[in-house]
Amino acid sequence: MRCLERLWYRPARLAYVLMPLALLYRSVDTVRRRLYRMGALERTRLPVPVVIVGNISAGGTGKTPLVQWLARRLAQAGRRPAVVARSYAASASAPAHVRGDADPAVRGDEAVLLAATLTCPVWSGPDRRDTARALLQAHPEIDTLLCDDGLQHHALERDVEIAVVDAARGFGNRLPLPAGPLREPLSRLRHVDLIVLNGEQPVADLPADVPRFTMMLCGTQFRNLVDPGRIETAETFKPLRLAAIAGIGNPARFFTHLRGLGLAFEARSFPDHHRFRAEDLRFPAADVILMTEKDGIKCAAFRDARMWALPIAAETSDALLRLIVERIGCAKRLTRAAGPVES
Repeated sequence: MRCLERLWYRPARLAYVLMPLALLYRSVDTVRRRLYRMGALERTRLPVPVVIVGNISAGGTGKTPLVQWLARRLAQAGRRPAVVARSYAASASAPAHVRGDADPAVRGDEAVLLAATLTCPVWSGPDRRDTARALLQAHPEIDTLLCDDGLQHHALERDVEIAVVDAARGFGNRLPLPAGPLREPLSRLRHVDLIVLNGEQPVADLPADVPRFTMMLCGTQFRNLVDPGRIETAETFKPLRLAAIAGIGNPARFFTHLRGLGLAFEARSFPDHHRFRAEDLRFPAADVILMTEKDGIKCAAFRDARMWALPIAAETSDALLRLIVERIGCAKRLTRAAGPVES
């Protein structure tokens, strides 16, 4: 995957060697979307509003921190949200409630992270539609469903679509998978309800008529994996020998964040959803090993006192929340008038 990303985000003619596969991927995706629009493939309308937080490009763009922000702020606004996640690269065979201490290899790393950091129900499973149905059956009080990822999961009807864009990387060479990072063409952004830019860098060719917001990811305090009550800032680590790992969609963003805190370290990146083993963290000369909060969850089985995770929080505009509350309020009234529809 890392080799492909080097082709996607750097000038590389070799990417065009993959164009036959990319055109096949784009053709299959286009036919699939048309079949959903025509009604040839089934879609499910749930009895509560559904908010999708996704992206059109492969790799990490900051979806999960935005879901965390939305879940907390919607609850503060009087809603009763819950989160649905797909157990990507995990072994779960059925929908289930996710606990904060669940095995990420079974329930999915993002789902466990969300469950560990939120008070609302978090469920994961191999199919988002089935997981959403099971969640609502178990929690009839829920009035808003947040989906972590799923912009391309057309089987589930949605009331609000949010596309998160990595402002630093943009859309790379703008080619479809696997020649480029795009899961869907850039024209797809014209049909979402909101665009959230992760970062302040300008991104070209975004549709002018779609509401756009900027999100920043912030984090300055590290939490020890063995003693979670022990919290330190970067100043504590500056005199020490440091190593840093990242098994996320965009490890470079995490390493850049650490450097922005004034830290120097030996960096080691891994593929997204990587299942860490103790030998992956063998840094015999390091006094401290730094990692993302998501990676900290995957390293819990062999944690030691040298390991510190950095919780990251999204910061964005209250206007984004007001717009979503307005739209899901309208969607809720329409759903009640028409009654739940399931196909």
